[in-house]
Amino acid sequence: MVRNTGQARETPPRGAGAPILAVRNLSLRFEGPETAVTVLDRISLEAGEGEFLLLAGSNGSGKTLLMRCMAGLLEAQEGEVLFRGRPPARTRAFHRELGLVFQDADAQILGETVEEDTAFGPRNLGLSREETERRVGAALEAVGLEAKRERPPRRLSGGEKRRLAVAGILAMGCGVIILDEPFANLDWPGVIQVLEVLRSLKQAGKTLIVLTHELEKVLALADRLLILHSARIRDDGKPAEVLDRLDPAWGVRDPRRNYQTVEDCSWLAK
Repeated sequence: MVRNTGQARETPPRGAGAPILAVRNLSLRFEGPETAVTVLDRISLEAGEGEFLLLAGSNGSGKTLLMRCMAGLLEAQEGEVLFRGRPPARTRAFHRELGLVFQDADAQILGETVEEDTAFGPRNLGLSREETERRVGAALEAVGLEAKRERPPRRLSGGEKRRLAVAGILAMGCGVIILDEPFANLDWPGVIQVLEVLRSLKQAGKTLIVLTHELEKVLALADRLLILHSARIRDDGKPAEVLDRLDPAWGVRDPRRNYQTVEDCSWLAK
């Protein structure tokens, strides 16, 4: 059992076999004129194949920076990220198997139409036209955008744009998907659209890491809950057990104040 000590620690092994993604004692500092600020402090975590991890933390806790380190977009001064047991630089499949959905979905939309945007990744992988078309069709169907494949992305709603970002990742064949605040600035229908995609991805066996402070919307889907506060992982375990150990100082609200159980913490209808 993880104790509520508020101290950085290493995540214990979970289940048989090596994790698909592992972070080992990762530390990131930003150097200032007179001093250095530590924004990630000895972070360790693991994600197993097909696991749904929910990483919670208040604004400024370091969630987005951690995501960038896990994806190889930012290099930490200490520690390592391992993909299938190896450093990403030595794993050719890494950038084909791990996809990111940023909080601002517009930042990763490049195509003039929904279809063109979804095809961007497969084309850059050098896939044939036939294979690209097959993947685009399957990805758009998976996120419920098949009927809007000719529509300009600028005419999509916020929830649809996030689904489009996921479609591009699926078309590339990614098995690990990290989503940064996927419900930010969405209305009720947009949140429901994103949740339905997350549920279907989980059922399809994708490995999901969702960074959010809005636990009440998605907690019921999570296999594990991790709390990030002041640059450190404060707790990691089964959602109900982590919530029982919550420290108010961590800035994460227990959603069970408004719901009876963890299983009720979802905006999806039962």
